[in-house]
Amino acid sequence: MIQNDGAEGTERTAAETVRTGRREGPSRVTLRPIADHDQEEFIGLVRASADLHHPWMSLPTTPQAFQTYLRTFDDPLSAEGLLVCVRDTGAIAGNININSIIRGRFQNGSLGYAAFAPTAGQGYMSEGLGLVLRHAFEELRLHRLEAQIQPGNHASLKLVRRHGFRYEGCSPDLLFIDGAWRDHERWAITNTMFGEVPGDPHPTQPAH
Repeated sequence: MIQNDGAEGTERTAAETVRTGRREGPSRVTLRPIADHDQEEFIGLVRASADLHHPWMSLPTTPQAFQTYLRTFDDPLSAEGLLVCVRDTGAIAGNININSIIRGRFQNGSLGYAAFAPTAGQGYMSEGLGLVLRHAFEELRLHRLEAQIQPGNHASLKLVRRHGFRYEGCSPDLLFIDGAWRDHERWAITNTMFGEVPGDPHPTQPAH
């Protein structure tokens, strides 16, 4: 158990709460936190997926870059890095991060995700996102998740639409990606939209 910073009660990390070994209905995938031992497989998958990811995102392709990326998730209260793994083989099919977790009156996280070429197009990321949404709303007790997506990234837009995210507008020059400031559409989903409202709010949420 990890003590929640500045709050009464405790906060469990993804390592303790994501159901990595338990079947969630017919899901073909499991989730687990990214770890140091994933370095070689992760880098290999990123390199194999260069054409799939360009120009939408940039993931680590060297051991040094992977270690820097891994440190992003040192504080599980502010960010969680999760891997979507094929249940039958354990192979990594993609990653989904819950970044920039803000508590208090916001109770919000920002999603970042990527599929990997060897298993892309088989629906694994959609199943993985369903598990991440359940984890975020049930276990982390977040109220809202958002995703910023470039207008031309049709696969990513299709994914969030499939899970009921709503379009909230477009922000010009929002993020610096592939050498330039890129426009991004803003999509979001709340726990009520997903149908997973916790019985008790997170202890950092004000009473009024």
